[in-house]
Amino acid sequence: MEKEKGYFLRRLGALAGNKKKALLLTVLAGFLWGTSFPAIKIGLQYMDAYTFAFLRFLVASLVMLSVSLITKNFNFNFNKKRLILFLGVANGLAYLLQYVGMVLTTISKSSLLINLSAVWVALLSPMVLKEHLGSKKIVGVMVSLLGVLLMTTNLDFSSLSQGAVMGDLLVIGAGVIWAFFMVYNKPLVKESSNIVQSMTWLLLFTLLPLLLPASFSAGTFVSLPLDAWLAIFYTAVFCWVIPYYLWLKGLKHISAVTSSVVLLTEVIVAVAIATLALGEVLTVISGVGAFFIIIAILLVS
Repeated sequence: MEKEKGYFLRRLGALAGNKKKALLLTVLAGFLWGTSFPAIKIGLQYMDAYTFAFLRFLVASLVMLSVSLITKNFNFNFNKKRLILFLGVANGLAYLLQYVGMVLTTISKSSLLINLSAVWVALLSPMVLKEHLGSKKIVGVMVSLLGVLLMTTNLDFSSLSQGAVMGDLLVIGAGVIWAFFMVYNKPLVKESSNIVQSMTWLLLFTLLPLLLPASFSAGTFVSLPLDAWLAIFYTAVFCWVIPYYLWLKGLKHISAVTSSVVLLTEVIVAVAIATLALGEVLTVISGVGAFFIIIAILLVS
């Protein structure tokens, strides 16, 4: 009896340790994704959004392909082919919808509508993954959305009435697709035997929806200055390859809903960088919004 009790306590401690590590990895992923905003702002001074997105994922794909070949983790007989194809195409399509939608609507509205993905994940997870959605997680999702609303609008709702309806629908569509992307990454990390190989193929498939829009401006690739290529490389490696790997490792031990809320740390990081590096003003309302997001993360954790 004592032996069984000791085993149970050790097992419980291991699970708690795995969850803490997963939460830390997810926070780090959100932090790195949040640092992408100033790099994207620099890159978009030299190229259009479609070109930037394509080159970002092209570089990310080449980096992962190199890592796979060096570590001998790349072959054509990879597991979960259909799932990885779906996730890659969905990721590329979501980026395409976001960039097209942001041309037609406002940035603040785009940020708010895309971050509704936390709600879509909460709705999808019980149906797709059979995850239990407890009261704390429900409250956490609602509080996180309130925090995002405060940080993106600063209680100035005039921007929410601007922009074309089509732009709003495209950005909402991007958020919905990313919700499916987040939810279906859960079975990928649980059943895939090789995360590096899965990431490589997923990034290669992400390029498919971006090929046609980027082809119209292919001639500008060679004329890009060094600053543009540095922005592309930074967002490819430090804002996709590394954080996506960290996020997948974390997703093994926490639910998709918890992960989607914890990832909202990227909103806080983006606002902090905009304040410290870009000279934007941090208001009291934005600070309250950041506080609500932190409370939401603690609730779902």
